[in-house]
Amino acid sequence: MIKTATKILLLAIATSFSFLLFSPPPKSFYYSLYISPALSDNVSVSQHLQTLTRRPHVAGSEANAEAAAYVLSVLTSCNIKSHIASYAVSLTYPVSRSLSLTRPFPDPPITFSLRQEIYDGDPFADVAVQVLPTFHGYGKSGTATGPVVYVNYGRVEDYVTLEEMGVNVSGSVVLARYGEIYRGDIVHNAFEAGAIGALIYTDRKDYGGGSGDARWFPDDKWMPPSGVQVGSVYDGVGDPTTPGWASTEGCERISNEEVEKTGDVPLIPSLPISSQDGHTIMRSIEGQVANQDWQGDKDAPIYRTGPGPGVVNLSYKGEHVIATIQNVIGVIIGEEEPDRFVILGNHRDAWTFGAVDPNSGTAALLEVTQRLEKMQKRGWKPRRTILLCNWDAEEYGLIGSTELVEENREMLASRVVAYLNVDSAVHGAGFQASATPQLDELLKQATLQVQDPDNSSQTIYESWVGSRNSPVIGRLGGRGSDYAAFVQHIGIPAVDMSFGKGPHPVYHSMYDDFVWMEKFGDLLFQRHVAVASVWGLVALRLADEEFLPFNYLSYACELQKSAEDLEDEVSGKGISLNPLFKSIEELTKAATKINDEKKAINKAKGWASIWKKDHSKVRELNDRLMMAERAFTDRDGLFGRTWYKHLIYAPSKHNNYGSRSFPGIQDAVEEANNLKTAESWLTVQHEVWRVSRAVNHVSLVLNGELT
Repeated sequence: MIKTATKILLLAIATSFSFLLFSPPPKSFYYSLYISPALSDNVSVSQHLQTLTRRPHVAGSEANAEAAAYVLSVLTSCNIKSHIASYAVSLTYPVSRSLSLTRPFPDPPITFSLRQEIYDGDPFADVAVQVLPTFHGYGKSGTATGPVVYVNYGRVEDYVTLEEMGVNVSGSVVLARYGEIYRGDIVHNAFEAGAIGALIYTDRKDYGGGSGDARWFPDDKWMPPSGVQVGSVYDGVGDPTTPGWASTEGCERISNEEVEKTGDVPLIPSLPISSQDGHTIMRSIEGQVANQDWQGDKDAPIYRTGPGPGVVNLSYKGEHVIATIQNVIGVIIGEEEPDRFVILGNHRDAWTFGAVDPNSGTAALLEVTQRLEKMQKRGWKPRRTILLCNWDAEEYGLIGSTELVEENREMLASRVVAYLNVDSAVHGAGFQASATPQLDELLKQATLQVQDPDNSSQTIYESWVGSRNSPVIGRLGGRGSDYAAFVQHIGIPAVDMSFGKGPHPVYHSMYDDFVWMEKFGDLLFQRHVAVASVWGLVALRLADEEFLPFNYLSYACELQKSAEDLEDEVSGKGISLNPLFKSIEELTKAATKINDEKKAINKAKGWASIWKKDHSKVRELNDRLMMAERAFTDRDGLFGRTWYKHLIYAPSKHNNYGSRSFPGIQDAVEEANNLKTAESWLTVQHEVWRVSRAVNHVSLVLNGELT
């Protein structure tokens, strides 16, 4: 009996030493390898970007299909199982447009060319004709003739200012400048104020340097005077004709007339115009001098509000087309948990050449892909499945990613660990990131490991923090990129990251080309390499670590701050936030408890765990961490905006780019402030209860026990 026991013990020891001798390197070895110079390749990144941006490639075009084929070829050359997921979606393209200005006598009328000028020596001059005429995606076809009213950024508060000044907007064509809110909201707000048309120009103060310096691209990074920021004015998400379901071949669709009734597309015509055309129109406006913060740069004319006496005639005709879009999907199957997904996503379609937006991100995605292939050759295998997704038709309204999410909603909701987004990877120096809060610590740890591409003496984290105590991490409530469907519709933890502070100077114009990137965005393509390093490192840790690196204490802290801000906003209105504060307190306890559980499982592991780990305990705990974010969603969604299910993060009602915590509460507060009735404030209280219940549900998921 003793001999038998001794044999078993010796066999166990031998097995354990054999395991140690022949086991693969620890995952941390591969993390260091991934970010090492041996695997990164700035030359390859540059080549990818040059290939992707050799001609304009708007969604639905042959050029964009060719770009999809290129992405697919790189994935398959890296021995990654890949495919194209196609959807048939409603897109719009310009057929004709015109703009003329009638000025007071003796000035003659002007007809604008609406053309972005080719600069001397432009290497893309031969394909510039393929750039679509300047227009707004999903813009309303029609004609509008009326006096011009200048409305600053076209925000709700700007119309309040005009009303206080006694300026009548009704029956006018508004002139607004880009810079503060989403262009679709600019047009919507104009309609609500009684305008019959909208012109949106790129103000030099925001996109042209604003210093009076006359240099612009190609001599400097700033938007040329003829540059125009095009883009979508659609206020929804996904294909407008398939609201809430996927746009598969032969699917149910609503008509264009029904789309208009949803309120998600404009009901007045609009056009984007250049700064030089905007200033020409501005000079025809008289009336009161606009406030100082409404003025342009020092070389701009004096901005007045109008109306008129300048009168514009705006005409636009577009066509609706059911076009094929193509998402490219690559899959690296997980070895231990193939049914758990970590998704990296970037879109491919561009309004013009897209060197910054979005193909700097596409080039970074391909760099990540090639590094992962090199690691596989060195023995790395992910614990969980990694999906590499290159979306289509993002520019029109996040369509490619949304259609895939809507088609695979239940599978994704049950299997996705996190979604990691990079849209425009680089437009300058300075790392920026946004995330759902449980991923804050992971982001910080990843940036601590990667060298700052602009300062070799410090890490990205150190430059990101600067003189502050901690980095500023944004939140994902805006509808600015492809994370929206993942976070706001089904409740998946997510990250979005990039390099570049402030607005991208040649955003959505024909000057967003490879020359601009090579001269002003990233001369040596080291920022692209750095984005790929952080992006991939975050993905590796989510895919490989035994315990998911989530910390819900960060979430509880963030919710506490937001609740305190809300408390100031509703003070004296008879609203009790006690349910909300109590639910956040319970979330703090649940987050602490699950962190302690992780520590306890790790502590309990001894020599025996080398060959027999308690996988079921780890898996069950990870499932709670993964599913907790889903509990922030509500099946009924936000009032009047039911596609948005997340009760913590969703776009601001009047700015799709803007992000506010507790969007349902904020919408109700805004309505109550307008109506000033007791009943409207009861609705605010109801929304507080809804959020409180959602936070309590998160705590229950983290605790993993029935009540």
